[in-house]
Amino acid sequence: MKKSQIRKSILNKRKKLANRNISINFKKILTILKTKNINGKIIGGYYPFNNELDCFEILKTFEKKKYLITLPKIKKNFQMNFFDWKSDEPLTINKFGIPEPISNKFRYPDIILVPLVAFDKDLNRVGYGGGFYDRYIQKIKRKKKFILIGLAYSFQKVKKIPVNKHDVKLNLILTEKNIVK
Repeated sequence: MKKSQIRKSILNKRKKLANRNISINFKKILTILKTKNINGKIIGGYYPFNNELDCFEILKTFEKKKYLITLPKIKKNFQMNFFDWKSDEPLTINKFGIPEPISNKFRYPDIILVPLVAFDKDLNRVGYGGGFYDRYIQKIKRKKKFILIGLAYSFQKVKKIPVNKHDVKLNLILTEKNIVK
């Protein structure tokens, strides 16, 4: 299947199934960070959009544990950066209808929680097709070490995702049921 077919199929399925109050156990994330020896305290999160898995409780829990939370802001030419955000701060809406932080203080996250449309057992992902995360990851991997954690519903797993040279694999994917490593 082509990425566009996978995207269409999973987005339709997600639209029907995503509103079931499903969450990921925060303790799983802490265990992973300890296992991988990740000591950084800057989290790159995302604002859940289009029935994505809601990571806001995860971000709030990180914030309570004194992690610095950042969210992406979209820039020109399919670029993005992560900017400081606190759970009590307002957000602004970008041209895609996605809320973004108002802060102008950008940071390079140590841990990036990556939204996705679909994934496979080899940690490949399909996003919305803009390549924002792939470009961002390529840009910062020369500047900083980080871990990429995909967040998804278990039903978003597909057999095989076609990949090209620009696609970036995740380090692991968390669903409400398991961890894909």
